[in-house]
Amino acid sequence: MPAKSQAQQQAAAVALSVKRGEARKDELRGASKEMYDSMTEDELEELASTPRKGKPEHKG
Repeated sequence: MPAKSQAQQQAAAVALSVKRGEARKDELRGASKEMYDSMTEDELEELASTPRKGKPEHKG
């Protein structure tokens, strides 16, 4: 499942870094916090690795 926007890709990247222990959990806010709680590391990796080229900044 590729990211639909740059914002979604960035939120997944932040959540993934916390899952891996590279960042602190108290740094999570909004979408990245929800993603951290509801997605596996593999799912976050897939979203975070989506190329940004051609993606809108925000979906909507």
